[in-house]
Amino acid sequence: MHKTLDRTQLRNTLLLVLGALIWGVAFVAQSVGSGYVGAYTFLAARSWLACAFLLGLLAVRRAGQRRRGLRVPFWLAPKKLALGGLLCGAALFAASAAQQMGVGTTSTAKAGFLTALYVVIVPVLGLLAGRRPGARLWVCVAVSVAGLYLLCLAGRDTLSLTGGEWLLLLCALLFALQILLVGHFGPQLDGVQLSFVEFFVTAALSTVFMFLFEQPTLPQLAGAAVAILYCGILSSGVGYTLQIVGQQNLDPTIASMAMCLESVFSALAGWLLLHQTLSATELLGCGLMFAAIVGAQLPDRRKAGPDRDPGA
Repeated sequence: MHKTLDRTQLRNTLLLVLGALIWGVAFVAQSVGSGYVGAYTFLAARSWLACAFLLGLLAVRRAGQRRRGLRVPFWLAPKKLALGGLLCGAALFAASAAQQMGVGTTSTAKAGFLTALYVVIVPVLGLLAGRRPGARLWVCVAVSVAGLYLLCLAGRDTLSLTGGEWLLLLCALLFALQILLVGHFGPQLDGVQLSFVEFFVTAALSTVFMFLFEQPTLPQLAGAAVAILYCGILSSGVGYTLQIVGQQNLDPTIASMAMCLESVFSALAGWLLLHQTLSATELLGCGLMFAAIVGAQLPDRRKAGPDRDPGA
């Protein structure tokens, strides 16, 4: 049973790493899309596209269930699904909006570092919820933050903060909250359905703010179409579904470290797609972050579970 649990955690961690890869490459698409449309417009378009993709996925799955003669409700646990989707979607919208508003005010390196600080905030918030990460996990968090620093900031910027950079810290806090909410509701609900409701809430809120603060046009949307397609289907539809499925029965601290590899993959995507170079220091930072994830997966000699919240 212990070996099965370890394999399950490894599989779920790999799902989150795959999601981080998709999100990392999405930085290229977001950079292109931001040249055509405003933040709320881009977020609304990608979120509605994610809703359409996930609803289609639910319909295909429903058709398969009917062919097999299964009679189950289309929406499972609808009241809990509505509550979980509302809370996760509101957190995702707020985090994404804060990030988009803050990114334009500082260097990409500092923005990446500040956003990924949710890797520290998650276990701190977990303490408030009664979780007690072990010493090894705290060491892995420290190693991952050191890796983030080497990747994003070493030799580039100071850590003095502007107003926009405080927004990025708020973004990190909100993403940490979203991770904990998904960790709470994900195991209790169908992952694809929770992802759909989460993005429906995000899309609705983004649309309201888009019409209040922006004036999008069809030519602008056409210019950003490829970027929106990637971010809507892969980054939003697939990536966040991988997050919800991958976080099931996985310690939120390990989940946050896996997802912060997004910074590593964004740097690698810039190197491969935009021909940006990586220094030896940046490569060392990538290596430290990967080492932290591997270290978090090493088997614990203590009895499994005393520091875990199995419902998280």
